[in-house]
Amino acid sequence: MTHRVDGSRAGNARRSTVTREGCSLLVAREVRTSPESAIEALRDTRTWSEWSPSIGSVESDDRFVREGTRGRVRVAGAWIPFEVTAFSGRQWRWRVAGIPATGHRVEAYADDSERCRVAIEVPIVAAGYVPVCRRALDRFATLVEDE
Repeated sequence: MTHRVDGSRAGNARRSTVTREGCSLLVAREVRTSPESAIEALRDTRTWSEWSPSIGSVESDDRFVREGTRGRVRVAGAWIPFEVTAFSGRQWRWRVAGIPATGHRVEAYADDSERCRVAIEVPIVAAGYVPVCRRALDRFATLVEDE
């Protein structure tokens, strides 16, 4: 079951929404690009520091994450190891410093191939990270949207 927790209006596509899904909070935003372009950008380790406010740099042998991708991210000046633990089509999850972290996914709209919904799943215990995810999605949209 999904519960909206932020009171935002569903019709306001330019704002992110936060909903509860089981033991996670789902921070989502509509993006004006194809689902294929969106997932490619989400998987591209070279773009993470451009859209994620918490990542300064990334080192990985894999440019595009897949299940098993390993590397390290620079967060607040410290290098922290990561591993992608699941990848399937338009979604992936990872562990950072051995701790289950966020999940990332792209949802297509049946009636519009040039628009999609990009979401970051945040464990409820990390609810304080939601504002960072909202900012990340806004930056991500700026990076990938077709003008």
